[in-house]
Amino acid sequence: MDKKVAVTFFQGEKWLVLTGLLGFLLAAVCGIWVMTHGAFVLPKGDVLKAFSFDAALGTFLLSTAAIMPFTALSKTSRAVFRWSYILLALYSYFAETVQNFRGVDPRFVKGGTDFDIWVGSIFTFVALLLVLFYLFAAIPFFGKKAYRLRPDLIVGIRYAMIAVLFSFAAGVWISFNAGRYFGLHGNIIWLHGLGFHAHQVIPFLAWMSEYTQLQPSVRKGLIHGSGIAFLLGLIAIGWQTFPVLPVLEWSVASILALFCFLITFAAGLLLLTQMKAVLWVKKQAEALSHRQ
Repeated sequence: MDKKVAVTFFQGEKWLVLTGLLGFLLAAVCGIWVMTHGAFVLPKGDVLKAFSFDAALGTFLLSTAAIMPFTALSKTSRAVFRWSYILLALYSYFAETVQNFRGVDPRFVKGGTDFDIWVGSIFTFVALLLVLFYLFAAIPFFGKKAYRLRPDLIVGIRYAMIAVLFSFAAGVWISFNAGRYFGLHGNIIWLHGLGFHAHQVIPFLAWMSEYTQLQPSVRKGLIHGSGIAFLLGLIAIGWQTFPVLPVLEWSVASILALFCFLITFAAGLLLLTQMKAVLWVKKQAEALSHRQ
């Protein structure tokens, strides 16, 4: 394992990390405002939405910064992706935060000024560019060059990236639907948000598997199993939402989604116990060598 680690998480991505942390700072400002003044700003602003958006985008940028050192992109291509994503993220922070404080829904502007309409139109274009640049960065992870660097980790990253594409698709669905609510009870935001969390969950499981003494086939099986289960869980969430049912209402789809996410959780617990066992054995071995 030690011989493989020539690259570390977040390596070379200081500015992308700082842009992600900016999202948490803005979310903190929004959270303080909501606690002191309430969430709604007349006529259409909702600072709570800005809070959740800034925190979510910040988390996504940090997750992206963590895995980008393992991409097969060239140094120039990686810089293009980094600075493009930083600029797009900064505009997104501005549009979501400033407009909600001004009492304007930045995505679906109704009766706003020309400035509000322009901000909303550009925001839609920026959202599309975020998807396109993400695809630009994701494709190299599915090649042999990235895989040879850290096989187990790259497999986990691949599943995470597919899940994020589901989230982007849900975002497009929200745009065409002109809102997160679908029909009387459907809420697309569940699918949109859960897909992004795969960015943290599946690569983390893959990283843990590298620090166990499980057989390579078992490690790969756990990564594939947890990744496939997470994707099937997202599909079940979409299946539940499309017939305009609440995600938390019991049905075949919601039970399947719960079962799939529990499989991913169970795989994580198993890897965690195996990882702790390895660390304990290593600690005992070091203590024994010191005594000798």
